[in-house]
Amino acid sequence: MNKKFFLPLIVFLILIIAFLVQLQRNAQGDDPKALESALIGKPVPMKQLHDLFDDKTYGNEIFQQGKPILLNVWATWCPTCYAEHQYLNQLAAQGVPIIGVDYKDKTDKAIKWLRELNNPYQLVLKDEKGAFGLDLGVYGAPETFIIDGKGVIHYRHAGDVNEKVWLQKLKPIYDKLAEQP
Repeated sequence: MNKKFFLPLIVFLILIIAFLVQLQRNAQGDDPKALESALIGKPVPMKQLHDLFDDKTYGNEIFQQGKPILLNVWATWCPTCYAEHQYLNQLAAQGVPIIGVDYKDKTDKAIKWLRELNNPYQLVLKDEKGAFGLDLGVYGAPETFIIDGKGVIHYRHAGDVNEKVWLQKLKPIYDKLAEQP
């Protein structure tokens, strides 16, 4: 038999095996959309951060509030951010502290957006060039991080925060951190 016949067969078998391994991983509950973060267990990266509304500059002390917070990266150009915004308003109304990062956006558009759709954030930082997002390892908006009271990142969620994501993924981590002294 011709040896050239076996090469496509071997490649096909390797692809089948890779496909089956991926199916097995998904069946075990691995989330294929989950993005690992090198920052889990580390403090929020040091950066001079600027307030969206005022001419104030902040350091990392804003992430060290003694209680857990959500850090939500969003933008007005992001349709998924628009979809999640109403739920973030609900979380803020329930007392969940959220800091927003307006990512690669125009300040005037972001201010208009928050005035029209309500502002769920206790503080909004602007990241017009995306430098802070780059330090966080952000791939795009929206992304949400859970940060403990000492400013350490515990979880990263890529995609919108909605009721299902909050209840199944974020709230258990948030509640556990809130119980810690």
